[in-house]
Amino acid sequence: MIYSVRGKLIHTTTSSAVVECAGVGYNCQTTINTLKQIKIGTEVTLYTYLNVREDAMELFGFATATELETFKTLISVSGVGPKAGLAILSQLSPEQVAMAIATDDVKTITRAPGIGKKIAQRIILELKDKLAKAAVSDSGFSAVSGEAAAAVSGNAPKAIEALGVLGYTPADVSPVLATLDSSLPVEQLIAMTLRQMGRQ
Repeated sequence: MIYSVRGKLIHTTTSSAVVECAGVGYNCQTTINTLKQIKIGTEVTLYTYLNVREDAMELFGFATATELETFKTLISVSGVGPKAGLAILSQLSPEQVAMAIATDDVKTITRAPGIGKKIAQRIILELKDKLAKAAVSDSGFSAVSGEAAAAVSGNAPKAIEALGVLGYTPADVSPVLATLDSSLPVEQLIAMTLRQMGRQ
């Protein structure tokens, strides 16, 4: 419903940011990582997610579209609500979340306050299952072909798998990865790919 809000940042708390747009202040619950990227008194854009409940409407805002998409991916897991999604993304970047899921790294996910081992395992299980389904779909991993596939080597396959957790197909990211040094660390490849795709 509300894709984004753009305006002057007029107030922040430890978990929210208020953006004034045309005289209306929108209170967006957000992450520590987003709060670090914005400054009171400046014009900001937050990518938003509106959560509608029986007793409340909550607006969540993020500094990058990638962080928003990662948030939506996390809360798609059964038992993982918006508060848990914010907790994880306050502790980890989208790239770190993707890597943790792709490598079955329960310990990294449990670094987030309130996220126990069972929830972390469920996140990994459900999202890796989605990734596996994407791999056999028409838009999944089988979509890599031609020159892009030939250029994917080194750490690039791991980066492709991790980016798949964020919803990107190999067809989306392989051409970009083919232009990068595949010997770079996986997390760096992920970050550089997202930047080049204009999603950060």
